[in-house]
Amino acid sequence: MFEDLKPHIIELRKRLGLSIVAILIMFGVSFSFHNEILHWVTQPLYDAIHNASLTMKNAAHGTVTTQQVAGAFFVALKVSFFAGFIGALPYVLYQLWLFVAPGLYDNEKKLAIPFVVGGTVMFLVGVLFAYYVVTPLGFKFLIEFGAFLYTPMINIEDYIGFFTKIMIGFGIAFELPVIAFLLGAMGLITERTLIDFFKYAVVLIFIAAAVLTPPDILSQLLMAIPLVVLYGLSILIVKMVNPEPKDTKLPSKVNNES
Repeated sequence: MFEDLKPHIIELRKRLGLSIVAILIMFGVSFSFHNEILHWVTQPLYDAIHNASLTMKNAAHGTVTTQQVAGAFFVALKVSFFAGFIGALPYVLYQLWLFVAPGLYDNEKKLAIPFVVGGTVMFLVGVLFAYYVVTPLGFKFLIEFGAFLYTPMINIEDYIGFFTKIMIGFGIAFELPVIAFLLGAMGLITERTLIDFFKYAVVLIFIAAAVLTPPDILSQLLMAIPLVVLYGLSILIVKMVNPEPKDTKLPSKVNNES
């Protein structure tokens, strides 16, 4: 059994190795611009702190701190790795496709470009949605809650981990239509499959939203509602690429001869 799996393990190791090399190259490029990237990453936090000080007159001005001697350096590494991963994402998806492609039919192998392009675009859409919609509202709520009693002193290391978790979570979540398109194009699911699974999908979506977002109901809803909409979009996509076959049986005729 191991001998049968060995070629697949070797191929997987090759694809993972190339993906890691691509991420490291993009990491090196991103590190050259880590100050600009860090400014972009922390902007929602600083905006939330600033707005809290304006809207709540009795609230003390918050600040962002580090508790480690090398904190700034490790933060630069983390944001550079995050940017490097996003920059290398098209190549990583292509390597993933090359690993899966040998087991596909010739017509299915033509889906490589939609998978790579669509996967990259939807991941970026998820990240941008999280950045421009979710984090401003979520951070505003979390920082202003109790700000009149406590001075917000945000640890930058914790914030970066928190931020990247949200961005990657939304990026992965927004891949739902791409996955549905591929499964539908391969004939593995139809719109009826997704419709029948809808009530379970809603439960799973809200569980995922609770795990991937900050511990407040606003952020959870901001992830869950778009995912429910994307699930509905996935149904329409699958209906176009692999529609449910209609019942071609004709109704039996009743002979009313007396």
